[in-house]
Amino acid sequence: MAANPQGLASALGAARTIANVVLFGGATLWAGSNSLFNVEGGHRAIVFNRLMGIKDNVYQEGTHIMVPWFERPVIYDVRARPSVIQSQSGSKDLQMVNVGLRVLTRPNPDKLPEIYRTLGTDYAERVLPSIIQETLKSVIAQYNASQLLTQREVVSRDIRRILTERARYFNIVLEDVSITNLTFSKEYTAAVEAKQVAQQEAERAKFIVEKALQEKQSAIVRAQGEAQSAKLIGEAVKQNPAFLTLRKIEAAREIAGTISQSSNKVYLGSDSLLLSVVSVQNAAEAGTGADAGQNQAGNDSKTGAASELTAPEAEPKRKSWFWPF
Repeated sequence: MAANPQGLASALGAARTIANVVLFGGATLWAGSNSLFNVEGGHRAIVFNRLMGIKDNVYQEGTHIMVPWFERPVIYDVRARPSVIQSQSGSKDLQMVNVGLRVLTRPNPDKLPEIYRTLGTDYAERVLPSIIQETLKSVIAQYNASQLLTQREVVSRDIRRILTERARYFNIVLEDVSITNLTFSKEYTAAVEAKQVAQQEAERAKFIVEKALQEKQSAIVRAQGEAQSAKLIGEAVKQNPAFLTLRKIEAAREIAGTISQSSNKVYLGSDSLLLSVVSVQNAAEAGTGADAGQNQAGNDSKTGAASELTAPEAEPKRKSWFWPF
């Protein structure tokens, strides 16, 4: 059975139409998905055109349109990023110094097309190590090792000033510079420590000498005061002998006051209190002698007994003052 030519042609036309629709739809979908690009926060974009090269426009945050296949976006992070560089440099007095420097840098957003043409996307790795090393060596060489320790802020300020100028030449903005590490050789460190110890010892010796001089001066002043006091007391005794008696009474009062605060009873002789006590004879001796003269003819036994009683009492006795506290 022969096929209908008209029907076959109609079928082929429908197939072509469907194919064209599919191709057009696919091309449209591909073009639509590749003609848009997004720029995230903290980023900027430039567009590279296959025919014209890098465009001078800088695209801000958001969604933008480009020509598919002919153009592609180049995204840059314009936020400040830290970089830590270690360097070994020589100081003015030829001491080797290990310096650690931390810098915060970001690209200049308005100069992104130029940065891409000259440095590419890895601009930081290409530029920062070289300019930081050169700057550190030039600045460290202007200071002695001791100045690097005592004038650290000045050194950091000089490094920042020079680095800012050098980075600006490459369209890089320098946000912050700080010295994170500053060390010297072991020999120099030991010498500095020994010097500090010697200075401390010298200060201590100086203090001891000053203290001895002060003590000497104090002893001289004290001796002069005591000599003057003794001289005045001697003159007072010469002029008024009762002055010495007054001082004895004052001393006795002081001793009595001290003893009165004690919980124990203390008995002191008159000499201990610096008092003069008159010795008296026992009145019993005179009375006993008179009785013996009147009764001489009496009983011998009574006389003997009286003698035994008066013999011990015939000796003189001294009464002592005591303080029953």
